[in-house]
Amino acid sequence: MTVVPAVRFRDRTTPPHIFTLILVAGLSALSMNVFLPSLPIMTEYFQTEYRLMQLSVAIYLGVNAVLQVVVGPISDRYGRRPVMLGGLVIFILATLGCIYAPTVEVFLAFRMMQAIVVVGMVLSRAIVRDMVPQDQAASMIGYVTMGMAVVPMIGPGIGGVLDEAFGWQSNFWLLAILGLATLWLVWSDLGETATQASASFAEQFRQYPELLTARRFWGYCLAAAFGSGAFFAYLGGAPYVGSEVFGLGPAELGLYFGAPAFGYFLGNFASGRYSVRFGINRMILAGSLIVTAGMACSLLIFYAGFGSINSFFGFMTFVGLGNGLMLPSANAGMLSVRPHLAGTASGLGGAIIIGGGAALSALAGALLYPGTGAFPLLWIMFLTSAMALASILYVLRRERSLALS
Repeated sequence: MTVVPAVRFRDRTTPPHIFTLILVAGLSALSMNVFLPSLPIMTEYFQTEYRLMQLSVAIYLGVNAVLQVVVGPISDRYGRRPVMLGGLVIFILATLGCIYAPTVEVFLAFRMMQAIVVVGMVLSRAIVRDMVPQDQAASMIGYVTMGMAVVPMIGPGIGGVLDEAFGWQSNFWLLAILGLATLWLVWSDLGETATQASASFAEQFRQYPELLTARRFWGYCLAAAFGSGAFFAYLGGAPYVGSEVFGLGPAELGLYFGAPAFGYFLGNFASGRYSVRFGINRMILAGSLIVTAGMACSLLIFYAGFGSINSFFGFMTFVGLGNGLMLPSANAGMLSVRPHLAGTASGLGGAIIIGGGAALSALAGALLYPGTGAFPLLWIMFLTSAMALASILYVLRRERSLALS
């Protein structure tokens, strides 16, 4: 691992301050969910169907996944700084396009362009891995995403209030202003951390089998993909459940919608403190158990006839808590399999995670219609979290067998 200089805030010759990493990752998360309480109203504005409007989440996640495959190798080749700056400029322009879109088709096209903001999420992890070794990376990623969790926790609430006061476009004006502020901060603070240019693109893509044939990479990747899949399904289905099943308005829905982010904040705090002490595998196991148990309890309550707004959103904090425990460690594990390909691993792993999330988000939106209640969404979330648990149990079993052999 290359030795990097000490961090000095707003000094482009040193690695970025953790505050900068929190903001760039937070902007990426905020753009995903700040406008979700407005989806029913946006459906009426564009005179379309909810299922089509909900594609603003699913298509965004799908393009997000594809971009992650490209962003990682480009940043390994040309550096984290220019890729981050270029991505933020495109994001700002795309956000303005969303505001002035005359039709839902134009809106969805610019929404796809907005997905370039994923550079913040991908490269914040890669930058951390450039700076510190595996266990410390899990701890630092935990602190970065803990701070990042504050943004989506309050984002839907702010978005709902802005919608009722100024209309749905105000959510995208907020993203544009924050994008400009983040661009300025990255320009003034982000020093290059990928100090050695990697191989050519052709050589990098030839190295993909090195990752794809590594069982450790797949173990961490699938645990993260299935664990976060519950949350992505929530993004696709919760706006419908909140507005149509429970009759919530945009402001109320925004407040309830932040329930998983509250748990995510707590889980990331625990990751930051205990990842080094307990190791990444135990943190992933604990997180997957919590998500699975929370969804099982929620299903049982609804089948017993006691399901309510409070029980539905209350148990969603278990999803956030579990993901907060498992995702920093799973990401650190993915990046540590081949440290010289940290950016590529972050992009490839993130693409698998987000691509699966896009499919689950679209599935949740498709299965929810009048008369279904919350059951389709709860079942999707339970099954994906159970598969995350199975993935990490397989990794632990294989490690034990290798230790005995």
